[in-house]
Amino acid sequence: MRAQLARIDAVLVQALIAAALSFAHLHDVASAAGQDGWKAWAYPVSVDLLLVAAWRRLRTGDAKAAGWCWFVIALTASLGANVATAGLLDLNQVPAWLRILVAGWPAVAFLGGTLLAHSSPAPHEDTEDVHDQEDAPDPAPELPTRPAPEPTPAPPAVAVPAALVEHARKVAAEHRNRTGAVIDTPTLRARLGVPAPMAEAIVAQL
Repeated sequence: MRAQLARIDAVLVQALIAAALSFAHLHDVASAAGQDGWKAWAYPVSVDLLLVAAWRRLRTGDAKAAGWCWFVIALTASLGANVATAGLLDLNQVPAWLRILVAGWPAVAFLGGTLLAHSSPAPHEDTEDVHDQEDAPDPAPELPTRPAPEPTPAPPAVAVPAALVEHARKVAAEHRNRTGAVIDTPTLRARLGVPAPMAEAIVAQL
């Protein structure tokens, strides 16, 4: 645990030293190019923020081309200021092209920061839909529907002569007077000597 904390502390100290030196070099170049007062201090902040925004875009994995483009631009500005203050450039007589670059940097930084912060990543919904459709199982084949059974036709009604019905009523009345109960179909059939369907038809008409 202590070794890890020591390693982290060393990295943080190294990062702070590098950031402070780069910050000071950018301030010196901006001040030499005619940006005095608070404006000279705003330039290093602008460069470092653009560098951080580009690095975050590279870490997210979306639109890496734009992230690398603005990362290289910000790194070039920071590295150029560090090299310029190493004695290769006379800060007392800054060339005109450097003044132009320093004066135009705010617009470049604003454009880069806006594109990095507000550009939406390319949608992947179409690709996911295609993969989902490819991975989806084939639909089960439709089973043939069985035809509905045809209704069984009702048996034709048995024609009963009116005289037979009248005779059956007399037999039924006699049976009721003798037994006190309504005559049933088998008894009526036996008394009349008719088939079962006709006996049922006669009972239905009593």
